[in-house]
Amino acid sequence: MPAPKGKAVIRTIAMPSDTNPAGDIFGGWLMWQMDLAAGSLATRLARGRCATVAVDAMEFISPVFVGDEVSFFASLKETGRTSMRISVEAWRRSRDSEESNKVTSAIFAFVAIDNDRKPRPLNLKKSKAMPRNGNGCAAYGSSSVSQ
Repeated sequence: MPAPKGKAVIRTIAMPSDTNPAGDIFGGWLMWQMDLAAGSLATRLARGRCATVAVDAMEFISPVFVGDEVSFFASLKETGRTSMRISVEAWRRSRDSEESNKVTSAIFAFVAIDNDRKPRPLNLKKSKAMPRNGNGCAAYGSSSVSQ
């Protein structure tokens, strides 16, 4: 059975107020939670404010239902001078089951910003926020660094 990639950042319960007119959990709610998860990791890595600038290739694989526990896993994929790309996966588990399945994934792009909302360098190699691998990315789920 496949396992989530990345570090668990958010775990929540899907509620009736999160549904679309058909009664399933609204895709926009999932995207909102995923942006929160990616933003949490981005802010931690950049040690400061970050702005979401893009979301790539979000595909909904299966529905989420009211009462499901939904977990969001995030991992750093690549960095630039001021930006980073973070992969997020959403997994659901029925509250009366131990089985979980992936419901969607996407890549979120962030830019580190200063107090004037202007791009600023990431300086990830100086960060103590997370353990690093040999290429300067967070040790879990990372793949590349670009300069």
